[in-house]
Amino acid sequence: MNKTKLLIAAGAATLLAACGTQSTSRDQIRAVGSSTVYPFAKAISDSLAKSNAEIKSPIIESTGTGAGMKLFCAGVGVQHPDIVNASRRMKKSEFEDCQKNGVKDIIEVQVGLDGIAFAEAKNGPDIKLTQADVYEALAANPFGKPNTAKTWADVNPALPAIPILVYGPPSTSGTRDALKELVLMKGCDTDPAMKALKDSDKEKHEKICTEVRNDGAYVDAGENDNLIVQKLEANPKALGVFGFSYLEENADKLKGSPMNGVDPTYASISDFSYPGARPLYIYVKAAHVSAIKGLKEFVAEWAKNWSKGGLLARQGMVVSPDDVQAKNAKVASDLTVMDASGLK
Repeated sequence: MNKTKLLIAAGAATLLAACGTQSTSRDQIRAVGSSTVYPFAKAISDSLAKSNAEIKSPIIESTGTGAGMKLFCAGVGVQHPDIVNASRRMKKSEFEDCQKNGVKDIIEVQVGLDGIAFAEAKNGPDIKLTQADVYEALAANPFGKPNTAKTWADVNPALPAIPILVYGPPSTSGTRDALKELVLMKGCDTDPAMKALKDSDKEKHEKICTEVRNDGAYVDAGENDNLIVQKLEANPKALGVFGFSYLEENADKLKGSPMNGVDPTYASISDFSYPGARPLYIYVKAAHVSAIKGLKEFVAEWAKNWSKGGLLARQGMVVSPDDVQAKNAKVASDLTVMDASGLK
């Protein structure tokens, strides 16, 4: 028996022991996490149910990546989810939380790519942004000073003199984390003093660079990305932030806003020329694989459907490069436990 199979077998025994007097079985897979990954997970869930009548369609919950990680890492047992969908990589602190609560062996699978897209209504004002523009518009204290900008022109005279209003994800969302890391932090570090602060006081740097203003310029629209689409339709002068797949899905109603001169498109996300490009993941408890019926097959179903022209691509997911696909197909097949040494 190889190491992975030993871990899964041991994990199943741990799962049964963890359940105590509770029911030791659940007849449906349960996944929580990212609202961006949610529609893709639903598509895989439906595909699995159609191809294997003996497996009940998995329960997929859209909780946001951060909230999903907390639920996933809370423990081993049927009362805890089997999978967390994530629109960013697991954080080191989250992995440590998992370990502390007995979630020892975790399988990490990169399922594809997406981008955090800025968008506006079709009849919007064609706002062309840079990471620095977004940072100065949305940060609570840009470059360490209170944000007094009311219009986009206050941030950059080349932008229209319309009120700053951005609908975006909540703090529990992986999309919000990606917004901080890929846009706000990069915009903040265009200032040499901020870049220097990163070395001298990392905590202060992160606060100045990633804390979002709460005076109404940025509106937390919850985990329902479709609500942001509706808000943009109702207010053509507003901007929205969500996963690229939602922009593509609503291309008849919305248009993407360029970032650093690059439009959010399938091609620009695929080659990472668009600044908001990011990988998407699922995380699976090895301890649950043998105990939860259909879990192994559900993970395998992702790999069957993430190629060019596959189900996920048709749903709007950007396909990973061939080498990344091959590497993760092997992980999905062998259920290899992740190496956490590179987590941040």
